[in-house]
Amino acid sequence: MLGTIIQYIPSKILCETIKTQNMLPLKEAIAEKHSLAEKMTFNQRMFNGELSKEEYILYLCQQLAIFDAIEIHELPHPSLDRAGKVFEDIKELMGEGQIQITPLGSTNEYRKYLNTLTKEEQLPHVYLNYLAIMFGGQMMKSKIPGSGKMYEFDGDVREIAGSIRAIQKDEWADEANKALDYNINILDELQRLSESTSGETAVDGGEIA
Repeated sequence: MLGTIIQYIPSKILCETIKTQNMLPLKEAIAEKHSLAEKMTFNQRMFNGELSKEEYILYLCQQLAIFDAIEIHELPHPSLDRAGKVFEDIKELMGEGQIQITPLGSTNEYRKYLNTLTKEEQLPHVYLNYLAIMFGGQMMKSKIPGSGKMYEFDGDVREIAGSIRAIQKDEWADEANKALDYNINILDELQRLSESTSGETAVDGGEIA
C-alpha cells in the first residue's frame, strides 16, 4: 500500500509564495504616497501655472539630475530618454551662455541612491518617474514656462508606455514608494527654497515691516 507523498517546500519559497498572494496591485500599493506627492504645495503651484521661470528652471535641474542617474542604464524604450529633452528646456529658458546645473541636497540623496542600484533594481524608479512625466505631465505642459520639451515623446505614446507596462511587477511597490519618498522630499525642498527666496525679495523691496 502506497503511503501519502508529502512534498517538501523550502520555507523561503513558501514565504515568498504567501507574500506574493497577499501583495497589493502596484498602483494600489503606491496610491497613498502618490496622492501625497500630488498634493505637495510646489506640485500644486506648478499645476496651477504659478511657478516663476526661475522656480521652474530649478525644478528642471532636479529632473535632469534624476534622469541622468537613471539613464546610465538602457531604458525599456529608446524614446523614454528624458535628460536631453530636459536640457533643451533649460537652455530655452536660460538663453545662451554657460549653464550651471544645481541639484538640491534632497536630489543628491536620491541620485546617490539610484547610483547604488542595478538596471533591474532601477526599473521601479523608471516606472514612477517616466510614466508620471508621460501622463500626468501632459496636464503640466500648458502650465509651465517654455515649450515643455520634457513632456514630448517621439513615437506612439501607448507603445512607449507599454514597454514599461509589459515588465511591470507588483513586487516593485516597495521601491516605487521609495522613489515617491525621494520625490516628496525634493518637492518639499523646492517649496521651502521658493518661500525663503520670496521672503528675502519682499524684505529687500520694503514690503515686509
